Amino acid sequence: MSSPTNTRFAVAYHVLGLLASIPGEPLSSEQLAPSVGSSSVYLRRVLGLLRRAGFVQSKAGVFGGWQLARPSHEISLGDVWRAVQGDGPVLGIHGPPPGCPVGGSVSARLADVEQRVARAIEAALDELTVADSLPDGAPFTVDILTVPARTNGA
Repeated sequence: MSSPTNTRFAVAYHVLGLLASIPGEPLSSEQLAPSVGSSSVYLRRVLGLLRRAGFVQSKAGVFGGWQLARPSHEISLGDVWRAVQGDGPVLGIHGPPPGCPVGGSVSARLADVEQRVARAIEAALDELTVADSLPDGAPFTVDILTVPARTNGA
């Protein structure tokens, strides 16, 4: 049985791209969520990880919202990955039943592969920045977002 895919990195990358594409405009999680395709609650969790890493900042209130804390060309995707992925597993390694010699061997070998895969992903993402993937025509205005009217809060 497969486990659900962790979408934190994709959501983080998407929201950073949105904030970079609409510079200077504080955007609420309610404004961003429909474009990202997630709930504003989930998005705020991801934004909290990005804030802790120093990539975004927020201001509460009617005219508040989220903005980039650093220029998009200074934010590597590898750093974003590490901020939202942490030490979480990349591969879906299962825990075999105790006493199964095959399962124990598979788990031990996959633990090493897990580390190599994680390092390879980080190395590939370290070569890119948020700015590298901004769409043609950016910067945009907030009008590109198909969202409800602005609400109170970040």
